[in-house]
Amino acid sequence: MNALVLGLRQPTLADRLSPLLAGLRSRLERRSRQLVGFLDARMDGLIVGWSLLLLAIGTFKVATALVPPSGLVGYLAIAFPYFLIILAPIAGYRLAKAAFPRGHAGGQPAFRFARLGKWHRLDWAEARTNRAFGPSGLLASLLLGLLLDVPMRTLEYLGSVPAVGPEAPMWARIYFTAMTGQLVLLNFFGMVALVMALRNVPLFPRMLVFVWLFDLALQLGVAAQLSSAPDLPQIVAGPLATLLENNIRKVLISMLVWLPYLLLSERVNVTYRQRASRSPAGQHA
Repeated sequence: MNALVLGLRQPTLADRLSPLLAGLRSRLERRSRQLVGFLDARMDGLIVGWSLLLLAIGTFKVATALVPPSGLVGYLAIAFPYFLIILAPIAGYRLAKAAFPRGHAGGQPAFRFARLGKWHRLDWAEARTNRAFGPSGLLASLLLGLLLDVPMRTLEYLGSVPAVGPEAPMWARIYFTAMTGQLVLLNFFGMVALVMALRNVPLFPRMLVFVWLFDLALQLGVAAQLSSAPDLPQIVAGPLATLLENNIRKVLISMLVWLPYLLLSERVNVTYRQRASRSPAGQHA
């Protein structure tokens, strides 16, 4: 009788949606792996194209400096920071590739900061065959965000920071130097973190947290440095304070959104910490 009732039971909405959701999840997983593969294989071409674009923009910025320099040395002094801006992500990418060869991710750190949850250790072979292994799913979205952060931050800088030479006022030189140094350092470490994630390096979660904290420290350092700049015009101080506050807010939001994921995600723990949840049902994202 029970079998007859079960056979006559009409499929529920959940029954109908279950295969659709499974298919959608499978497609998203496949697309995320394709995205990660594209980033890993095409990064050199992306960097070349981005560098050429920055070279054109930097040349325009130098040619249209607010206080035109007198002589070749003055133009070189303005151009040098833009050279560093072009070089920073290239150097971060190349150095990280050399430091973390494909297939040699390195050992696990002796001390763990991520202690939430119940996990059991996996050896390297078990981790690699686990279906949660690899930078895909939500983790791919995080990696895409790391990559896009470099052009977004750079374009924001180029749109808000004018080119400044030796003849400019002291406050303008401090402003230009502080904002340029911040951009160069963050783009360098951001690309290092991206390569570490793509190469499954165990220290990637710690590197990402370092980048966030370093970003916050730089924002506060720039604010302190510019607050002591002599004769900083109010027309500059107001928008600058808003820019720094927005940057700090964006970093804090990123930490709020992604830090729990870095701690609790099955995929992050399998890929970078070589451990899995004690429940076999949790292997996703």
